[in-house]
Amino acid sequence: MLSGCSSNIQAIPDRSDSANQEVVDAHVHRSDEGHLQLELDSPLIYKYDRPLAKTVYRSVGGEQVKMRFFDENDGHLKISIAADSAISFDDRNIMEAHGNVVVVDFSSGDTIYLLDLIWNSNEDRIYSDNPVRARNGNRLTEGDGFVSDERMENLQITHQRGVIEFND
Repeated sequence: MLSGCSSNIQAIPDRSDSANQEVVDAHVHRSDEGHLQLELDSPLIYKYDRPLAKTVYRSVGGEQVKMRFFDENDGHLKISIAADSAISFDDRNIMEAHGNVVVVDFSSGDTIYLLDLIWNSNEDRIYSDNPVRARNGNRLTEGDGFVSDERMENLQITHQRGVIEFND
């Protein structure tokens, strides 16, 4: 006769690294007092509780994770970010975007192309230590990384390799 129960606590598999929530084809709006702050589209979302305390956003079939941030004063679209995946570390106020990251700053007209992006709201800083390409109008700038405040108002490309001007 076979039995499916065990009194050995070691025999019970550890599920702490498994997502406890999964959302498919998500469209999320976040607002404050009726003012839209953020729209997020993600083909897949995995939410992990402690000890991991993170949320993972994944693309599916070429459909990227997309975030759109709106100006708190006038409600206009300010910044959009698209990436293959993103991770929000809930306890640390850090969000990372990975793979084919494109940031569009509608205030300045800049479009930034990156491999990854880290947003640390505790430090009021957005940055990447990997190659970056920034386009503003007919100007293209490349560098080894970038850093900015989280409003993208003071963007600096690190180890800038020059500015290329071209005609479309």
